[in-house]
Amino acid sequence: MKGTVQKLEKASETMRVVPHNAEAERQLLGAIMVNNETYYRVSEFLEARHFFLAPHKDIYDKCGALIKAGKIASPITLKTFFPADEKIADLSATQYLLRLAGDATSVINAEDYGKTIYDLATRRNLITIGEDMVNIAYDAPIDMPPSSQIDDAERRLFELAETGRSDGGFQDFGSALTQTIEMAAAAYQREGALSGISTGLRDLDKLMGGLQSSDLVVLAGRPAMGKTSLATNIAYNIAQNYQTEEMPDGELKTINGGVVGFFSLEMSAEQLATRIISEQTEISSSKIRRGDINEADFEKLVAATQHMQHVPLHVDQTGGISIASLVSKARRLKRQKGLNMIVVDYIQLLTGSSKNQGNRVQEITEITTGLKALAKELNVPIIALSQLSRQVENRDDKRPQMSDLRESGSIEQDADVIMFVYREEYYMGKKEPPEGTPEYEEWSSKMEQLRGKAEVIIAKQRHGPTGIVDLQFQGEYTRFSDLADDAHIPDRIME
Repeated sequence: MKGTVQKLEKASETMRVVPHNAEAERQLLGAIMVNNETYYRVSEFLEARHFFLAPHKDIYDKCGALIKAGKIASPITLKTFFPADEKIADLSATQYLLRLAGDATSVINAEDYGKTIYDLATRRNLITIGEDMVNIAYDAPIDMPPSSQIDDAERRLFELAETGRSDGGFQDFGSALTQTIEMAAAAYQREGALSGISTGLRDLDKLMGGLQSSDLVVLAGRPAMGKTSLATNIAYNIAQNYQTEEMPDGELKTINGGVVGFFSLEMSAEQLATRIISEQTEISSSKIRRGDINEADFEKLVAATQHMQHVPLHVDQTGGISIASLVSKARRLKRQKGLNMIVVDYIQLLTGSSKNQGNRVQEITEITTGLKALAKELNVPIIALSQLSRQVENRDDKRPQMSDLRESGSIEQDADVIMFVYREEYYMGKKEPPEGTPEYEEWSSKMEQLRGKAEVIIAKQRHGPTGIVDLQFQGEYTRFSDLADDAHIPDRIME
């Protein structure tokens, strides 16, 4: 008998009640009924589902419905919405509502009570997610591998972290105007007077205003045009210029550059680093790989490496990952390190969900829609590289067009900006005529004009003009840079 009692006592100790505060719920509901303005102090972040007790969920919901309809929510008006014989905690609905009003907290404390209720609901959700993780891990469905379980858990945790913010939903026009003025003021104060993140390329920034938050920027080109080099240059420029300032509340605010996440599905992190080191030190990547360097070059490499170790550029080299996995990793990076810009190299190497596999058009649609949704969710620009179809090679004018994008329908639709990298020098080099002929002289003169020149064609820009930006390209160092002032070509704006 004694052993049975001990077991029962031990079992009762292990049975824990989920976090909740019924008293805070009662006092807040009472405050709302005493002064309906209290509801608006908490309704931006507090919902009925955040209350622990079911009757309290119902009362809060009914109070909200009445107040939003312009009516008074009080024990007298609310009682008509409950059956006459309904009991709440052994009291009639009317008696319980009157007791709530009697327990009302002051309007001053109402928001604190609301936040307490919300925080406890968040803890209960964490418990639910944890229990689900354990249960699924014990009895996992055949079609749900561990990687999918991790992705699902991260998704639920990120959604939990992001919900409840008071900056969602509709805004009045005055608030929108204030935000616009703040953006313009920030652009005015920022170096280069940009509303977005600077790419580090003067003329590209001038035409685009920098990379804008929540934009999906598609950067496309045929092989050997330098699209990966351009994306790498921009990514490093942004990470290298990362600066923050501490706000009065202790939060760090990015004032220049940013933390960059680079998904390199084709190249390894080592290859990407070699390109960046080559670009920064002006030592060709082929020499670095072969070890064909002298002592001075080696010292430059060491100095550049020491500096680059502190640059917030994070590389994920997983090949063939799914869009769901990419989204999960991006969320995790933002949560752990911060995140201001993402590069994906490249769209066609991503995979969609199993339901769309076998239908490449639907799979690309899922991928581009997912990337655009991620840009909005994390409020960061995403540069996604894309291949072009071979039909470019069949035209006399090799400049790419939007119709050249592979599976172009969804890419054109979802992208906020579409840019093409084009180097006429590459194509002209393939047309070399025999030396000593008049054609060779003409070709040689043309090649001299094109040498080291590249065009970035902005074929679509949702919030700005399209046009062509001329850049310098040093293939040996995989570097794009601004043209020298004496070689500068005025912007060629198309609209």
